[in-house]
Amino acid sequence: MTLIISKTPIINKLPIVMAISALLTACQSLPQLTEQSSQIKVTTDNVRQTHPYEQSVLTNGLTIVTKTDRRSPIAMTQVWYKVGSDDEPIGKGGMSHFLEHMMFKDNAHLKRTDYNRLIAEFGGQNNAFTSNTHTAYYELFPASYYPLAMQMEAFRMRDLHLKDEEVATEKEVIKEERRLRVDDNPLSKAYEEFSKLSQPDSPKSRPVIGSMQDIDNLTTQDLQNWYDTYYAPNNATLVVVGDVSHDEVVTAAKRYFGNKKPADIPQRKLPRQASHQGYRHAITHQSVKVPSLMMAFNVPTLTTSDKTTTYALSLFQYILDGDMSSYFERVLVREKQLFSRISVSYDSYEMGDGLFFIEGVPAHSVSLQDAENAILQVIENAKNTPITDDEMQRISTSLISALTFTQDSISTQAQMIGGLGIWGYLLTVMTNYLMK
Repeated sequence: MTLIISKTPIINKLPIVMAISALLTACQSLPQLTEQSSQIKVTTDNVRQTHPYEQSVLTNGLTIVTKTDRRSPIAMTQVWYKVGSDDEPIGKGGMSHFLEHMMFKDNAHLKRTDYNRLIAEFGGQNNAFTSNTHTAYYELFPASYYPLAMQMEAFRMRDLHLKDEEVATEKEVIKEERRLRVDDNPLSKAYEEFSKLSQPDSPKSRPVIGSMQDIDNLTTQDLQNWYDTYYAPNNATLVVVGDVSHDEVVTAAKRYFGNKKPADIPQRKLPRQASHQGYRHAITHQSVKVPSLMMAFNVPTLTTSDKTTTYALSLFQYILDGDMSSYFERVLVREKQLFSRISVSYDSYEMGDGLFFIEGVPAHSVSLQDAENAILQVIENAKNTPITDDEMQRISTSLISALTFTQDSISTQAQMIGGLGIWGYLLTVMTNYLMK
C-alpha cells in the first residue's frame, strides 16, 4: 500500500495518492531467530515467578505484575484494561477514549477535585491513554505513596456513575481534541484515510478517537454500559515498577481491589486483514507545504503468525531504517539524495494483523512516482542480497542496545509490561527479550 502526497500545489493544497500492495516477502530471505521464551505458570494469589518481574493473580481475576527498580525512590503504578477501539461496534467509535475522559470525573468515593489535589499534594504525576487494544491509567509517585495510587484506581474501577451534564460538557472537549489532532492536522487526516484503505476489513481502520459523527451520537448510557462491561478486575492488569516489594504490592492490591467483583467479559477477536489485497491507491488533497509519501504492506504479527516470520520482519525493518548504515538512510538519503527524510515502522507485538509502514519526504524536484519506485527498488535489492554475519551481528547488537536503554525509564518498563500483558501469553513469549 502506498500513500503519496503529490507535489503539484492547488491553492496551497497538495494531492495525496494512496495505494495498497501485497504481503511483503522480503523477510523470507532473512535468517531464522532462536526462540528463548520462558513459561509462566499463574494460578491464584501470591504465585511467585523466577523472572526479573513477578506476577500474581488475585482470586477475582486481577493480574498483578511488579518489577523492582531501586535506582530512585519512585514508583509507577498503572492499571491496564483490555478494551479499546477494536472492541467497539460500528457507529459507536471513540467510546473507549470518551470513557477514558470520564474516568477523571467524580466517582462514589472521590471527587475529581480531591483526586487532582492528592496528586499535586504528594508530588505525583498522572494521565491516561487509549489505543485500539487497551485503555490505561497511571500515577507516578514517591515510592512510599504507591498505595495511594492503587486506592484511587480501585475507587474508579467499579464505582463510576456518569452524569448527563458531565458527558455533554466532555463531548465538546473531545470534539475539539479531534479538530486539533486530526481535522486541523493534514498528515493525520491523510493517515486516517490511509488506514481505511489499507485495512478495510479490520477495526484498525477506524480512528481511536472516533469520527465526529460517532462522538456526537454517543450517549451517557452507551458509556455507562461500556464501563460496566469492561471495567472489572478480571479484565485488568495492575503494573507497579520502581522501589517496591512484590509481596507488599500484592498485599495492598488485596486490600484495595480484593472486594471488586469480576464480570462476564465478552470474548475478544484478533483483528485480521487479508495480506494479498493487490496494489491499491487513491488521491486526496491536504494543506501541506511539502509533499510526503506513505507506503505500507499488510503483514502478520506475533499474535497471527509464527515467531520466526515476525522477528524476521522486525529485523528487516531495522535493516531498512535502523541506523545511519541502514539501506534507506545510506542509499536514498545520502547516496542518491532522493529523500530528505524517510522512516519505517513495524510493531510485531501488535494485536492482530498489522502494517509494515514506510513514510518519507522526497527531496526537492523528485517526483512521488520516482520516490515510490526508488523505495521498491531498495526493498527488492535487499530481498536478493544475502545478509552477512557482520551485518546480523551489528543489527542484533543495535536492537539489544535499544531495548536496554529504553528500559532506563521506569515508566517505559511499566509500559512494556502492561502492553505485553494485554494478551497474557506475550509476557511469556518476550520475557527473555524485553525483561532482562
